[in-house]
Amino acid sequence: MFPAGTKSLLSKYLTPDTYEMYKGKKDSCGVSFERMILSGTQNVDSGIGIYAGCHESYYEFGPALFDEIVNDYHKHGLKDKHISNMNY
Repeated sequence: MFPAGTKSLLSKYLTPDTYEMYKGKKDSCGVSFERMILSGTQNVDSGIGIYAGCHESYYEFGPALFDEIVNDYHKHGLKDKHISNMNY
């Protein structure tokens, strides 16, 4: 699906099965899955390669894609909690 040497997180996690699961679907704001991955498919030198259409995209397309990418990029899993230390 991606040219050899592509290192984006999209190319790492977008499998044919994942594509089939989400193709043709839109988030609650009407942004299509194809639109979210367009940049990463056209710019194979992208670091991440996917953009959420809205906040709900992370939930609607999370399983099998956004969750994996966010965890890989931020090292922050679904069950992790963000702790702010405002008394630095």
